[in-house]
Amino acid sequence: EASEQLLEATLRGDEEAVARGVDAAHDEHTSILSYNNENSLACVLSLAYYYARYDYVVHREYATGKGFADLVMIPRKNVSSPTIIVELKYKQDADTAISQILRKEYPAKGADYSGEMLLVGINYDKEQKTHQCQIVKIEQ
Repeated sequence: EASEQLLEATLRGDEEAVARGVDAAHDEHTSILSYNNENSLACVLSLAYYYARYDYVVHREYATGKGFADLVMIPRKNVSSPTIIVELKYKQDADTAISQILRKEYPAKGADYSGEMLLVGINYDKEQKTHQCQIVKIEQ
């Protein structure tokens, strides 16, 4: 249910709800020994968006443009949802994640699958132990 709500919040562009959902998933699925590990957060994000697999083909470390997107969700055939590109940052900010998506041309490959895209930048603040989210909608 939490995974379904996270996907719905992402599709609505509800940045605060997405940040809260990722916070909850991070708390629930990560050992205290690896809580501040970027790879652990990437794994948690895959779990958090598990529900998306009903409507999307989900890829981790997806080769796109001039780099690798942390998570790309491509809509399945006959699903009229946007492609979702997620970039994680650690000790930076969500705007930096969005900038990287655009600078490294991640949307170029996603355009093959869907005209509309959601670019999702998520940053983890180690000191506050919270996540920030920025969502940008683009048309290809």
